[in-house]
Amino acid sequence: MITLQTADLVRILPEIVLSIFGILVMVLEPFVAAAQKKLLGWMALLGVLAAATATVRTSFEPGLAFGGTIAADEFSIYFIYLFLLTAGLVILGSIDYLERNHAQHGEFYALVLLGTVGMCFMAASTDLIMIFLGLEISSISTYILAGFRRADRLSNEAALKYFLLGSFATAFFLYGIAFVYGLTGTTNLLGLSARLMEPSQWTTFARVALVLMFVGLAFKLSTVPFQVWTPDVYQGAPAPVTAFLSVGPKAAAFAVLLRLFLGGFASAGTVSFWILWISAALTMCLGNLAALWQTNVKRLLAYSSIAHAGYILVGVAAGGSRGISAVLFYLVAYALMNVGAFIMVAHLSGTGERLVQIEDYTGLAFERPGVAACLAVFFLSLAGFPTTAGFLGKFYVFRAAIHSHLIGLTVLALLNSVVSVYYYLRIVVAMYMREGKTEAATVELPWPVRTALAVSVLGIFYLGLAPKLPLGLSTLAALPLPK
Repeated sequence: MITLQTADLVRILPEIVLSIFGILVMVLEPFVAAAQKKLLGWMALLGVLAAATATVRTSFEPGLAFGGTIAADEFSIYFIYLFLLTAGLVILGSIDYLERNHAQHGEFYALVLLGTVGMCFMAASTDLIMIFLGLEISSISTYILAGFRRADRLSNEAALKYFLLGSFATAFFLYGIAFVYGLTGTTNLLGLSARLMEPSQWTTFARVALVLMFVGLAFKLSTVPFQVWTPDVYQGAPAPVTAFLSVGPKAAAFAVLLRLFLGGFASAGTVSFWILWISAALTMCLGNLAALWQTNVKRLLAYSSIAHAGYILVGVAAGGSRGISAVLFYLVAYALMNVGAFIMVAHLSGTGERLVQIEDYTGLAFERPGVAACLAVFFLSLAGFPTTAGFLGKFYVFRAAIHSHLIGLTVLALLNSVVSVYYYLRIVVAMYMREGKTEAATVELPWPVRTALAVSVLGIFYLGLAPKLPLGLSTLAALPLPK
């Protein structure tokens, strides 16, 4: 029997704070006048800031909680801050977007907060059952968010596809847990590591369990061949929701993947290595090649996010402290680039997201040079141009792969990076090298959006020009994982 102690509550304090604010937003929704619904967004943002403060308190009392099922360590705290950064930027980018599209409801902000709670539990859990619960909390929230524009056919289609395929993938993950428990008698990652220490203990059923759990996570990661939902869902969901989907659940799934493959299943050896190697190679290639033909910016960014999942998998395959640190650094860089890009697209697209084709950005730099420059920074960073976070993110991942003697995979990743430059520059060329008037230039960016974009742009250049502190934090966060 597990006895509840004060230390247990302190170690999940960020999740408690987020849950309280999520419930408060829903309870206050009926009492707030329609013209004042923005206040609920600000309350949600206050909840994110309060959770960040609570995380500082948690960091002073590290350790295991609830019978060893939750870990408050450097690894989980790093991811919690990443999720809070993502949620805060998405809320800032959503307040005026929802107002413009007549969808200003408190449920949106509550779902963002509760989805973040699930992601935090995924990153902090050291037990497969708790990981599954966190996955479900996150998934249910994001299923609803994907269909938040209820009158829009594409949004409804996105929610339905995401729900059906997500439920299917979750079943794979749950079957994997069942196999693991049947074989080892435990769902605790430390216990799994002890029971599967020797290669001889990896029976056929153990390998099947590993594959099943990877399939469940691969759906969230958008890796090939489990990426088929990504373009349609990213296109149909409201753009701020797409920003949230492209970063939060994906980062949480990578946190679980690191704990599983480099923790509980660390002794799997060549089985896990080749799963990661093949998945990384296929994901990079398909994501970049499919993006070459896209004319819709949201679909282009969807395939781009698939390709970036492949790059991150290169770091996971490299393993070791260098590989884990590179993955953690890359995830922060990716969050700033992707959230910023989708928030910008959300507001330039106008009411109902009508302006989402590449040609809709023609000549934008001549009419709105500041806006065009901001958007160019996001795309150049995604492409990996020097002085940006994207460049150093790829550099550290590729360096870790070379040190792990993954020469073939590194060469393939470099070639894919070169290919990606073409489709990112298509948008930059449309803005700067083609003349014309675009309706997107008439869209005003309210100050909350400007704040979110400023944080993203400054973060991109900070990571790209002064990476010492962020890289040191990512190296510290990698310490709890086995090397």
